[in-house]
Amino acid sequence: QVQLVESGGGLVQAGGSLRLSCAPSERIASFNSVGWYRQAPGKQRELVATITVIGSTNYADSVKGRFTISRDNAKNTVYLQMNSLKPEDAAVYYCNAYRLNRRRQDYWGQGTQVTVSS
Repeated sequence: QVQLVESGGGLVQAGGSLRLSCAPSERIASFNSVGWYRQAPGKQRELVATITVIGSTNYADSVKGRFTISRDNAKNTVYLQMNSLKPEDAAVYYCNAYRLNRRRQDYWGQGTQVTVSS
C-alpha cells in the first residue's frame, strides 16, 4: 500500500511563503507523476502543480510564477514552494502520485491545511 506523507502546511500572512513536502513510501521514479492538488471549502479539488518522472512540470494558471514544484531524488521527496501567497490559496493541499499501467492508479496523501490571512 503506497503512502504519501505530507508536511509543511500552516498559517501564513498574505505575501508570505510556505514549503510543502511529500514523501512517498515508494521511489518517486516509480510513479508517472507526483503533484499537488488543493481543495477549498465548497469547491472541487483542483490541480496545483505536477512533476513527471522525466522532470516536466505543469502548473495551474493561478499559481504560475508564484509556486515551484521540485523533487529531491536522494530524499525521495517532492516539494511545493509557495511564494507570494494570497488568501485565495487557502485550502487543504493533497499530494498525489499516479501510475499508468493498464489503467491509471492514483494515490493520495492525507492532506495538509494551508491558511492565508489577509
